[in-house]
Amino acid sequence: MDVFTSAAELLRNHRPERPVLCLRPHAAARAARWFLANFPGQVLYAAKANDASPIIEALAEAGITKFDVASSVEIARMAAVPNAELYFMNPVKSRVSIRTAFDEFGVRSFAFDSEDELDKILEETGRARDLALYLRIACPNTHSLIPLEGKFGVPMAEAPALLLRARQVAKRLGITFHVGSQAVVPAAFGEALRQVGQLIVTSGVLVDAIDIGGGFPSRYPHSDPPELADYAEEIAKAWDELAVKDSCELLCEPGRALVAEAESVIVRVDARRGNALYINDGAFGTLFDAAYSRFRYPARLIGARGAKGRGEAEFSLYGPTCDSSDYSPGPFMLPPSVKEGDYIEIGQIGAYGRVLANRFNGFGEYDEAVLTDEPMLSMYADTEQPIAAEVSLKTARA
Repeated sequence: MDVFTSAAELLRNHRPERPVLCLRPHAAARAARWFLANFPGQVLYAAKANDASPIIEALAEAGITKFDVASSVEIARMAAVPNAELYFMNPVKSRVSIRTAFDEFGVRSFAFDSEDELDKILEETGRARDLALYLRIACPNTHSLIPLEGKFGVPMAEAPALLLRARQVAKRLGITFHVGSQAVVPAAFGEALRQVGQLIVTSGVLVDAIDIGGGFPSRYPHSDPPELADYAEEIAKAWDELAVKDSCELLCEPGRALVAEAESVIVRVDARRGNALYINDGAFGTLFDAAYSRFRYPARLIGARGAKGRGEAEFSLYGPTCDSSDYSPGPFMLPPSVKEGDYIEIGQIGAYGRVLANRFNGFGEYDEAVLTDEPMLSMYADTEQPIAAEVSLKTARA
């Protein structure tokens, strides 16, 4: 994979026809180091967020080799990482995927949120005595930009009976929850942990692990969350209040916070109509969240001659497909002089961008390159010295 110091350098010698996914493995590595140094427990990577090999390799080289996986495909991919430890945390799984995970990949950690799912796990693993079972409980998502409640999670009133039954068959018993994606208030984690503490007392069942899931935020033009240190402090404080803290393991499953900064996309303007730009990627590509979750990504005009014009104007974006829903309202801030043929870099798409892209209308093909510069926005820019370019080169060529 070619390596460049920036998108501008890439465009000095290339005028790509297809969108270009720009990987920054050094940004993923820096995020991983921060979590490993500051989270008071085990750090799992939520593999669904980004499956690019250079990103996974950067996370692993930084020290993250535990993975939250949700399908047989993710299991097979992450199992290829040296010393990988897999946690099958999708609360509803097919029987074949459970059996394959257990028999072929040695997975022993499984999530469930119903008696039926618990039975399924036990049956497909032959009632193995070395299982780590995690009960997913329902958790309010009032502090997140993308709520995930409703689909998974047992109500608190039903949780004690499931905990008791699982305790009788599990080597290790855990509780897990998810406060929602892009949680913008640190207290979301503290509130959930205190609810878990009350559940443990009410049920009278001792647990060996508490997995607080993901939800840790990244930075966007529309969302400037508190520093991640505030989240770590809130979690540590709530953890210290739990009666089981000395005999229990704490886990987390960041996805967005680890990889959002680690990828951007270079797109070409194919037409301009007023303040609407028609570009060669969109809602059916890496900009799914911009279209359907109304995320605003940072954007900048680039090119061989550099950015043109003064000041900024608000733009919306249409993707290349024939579907009118291929629309991202933004607004995206760009120089008012932007025109057909210009190239734009859109940042922070490392979380869910590439994995949500499809090939509707024949689009969805990308070139790829590694960039060694800083992400357009960062939660980690002041946490350590800038990463040397040779680190990115090594990861890209591994």
